[in-house]
Amino acid sequence: MTCLGHTGYADAGEDIVCAAISMLVINTINSLEVLTDAKMQINTEEDSGMIDLKFQEDISRDGILLMDSLILGLKGVVKQYGKQYLKLKFREV
Repeated sequence: MTCLGHTGYADAGEDIVCAAISMLVINTINSLEVLTDAKMQINTEEDSGMIDLKFQEDISRDGILLMDSLILGLKGVVKQYGKQYLKLKFREV
C-alpha cells in the first residue's frame, strides 16, 4: 500500500480530507502492528505525504480484515468528497 501526496482540498492544516485519509491509514498500520503478527516494512516521507507499507509475508485473516476496513473507509472519503481529492488504485500482487 502506498499513499502519496496531499489532497488539495484546503490549505495545509485545514485540509479535513487529508486528515481523514491520514488517520485511516495510520490507524490501520497501528492496528496491524498491535493486533496482528504481520511482518511489515513501513517508510514515510512527511514533506511529500508519502506512506509506504509492504507486507514481508502473507498476512493473516485479521490483517486482511483490517486492510478491507481501510479500503471501506477510503471509499467512503471518495464518496463524500469526490475523486478529485483521492484516487484509489488497486493491483494484484
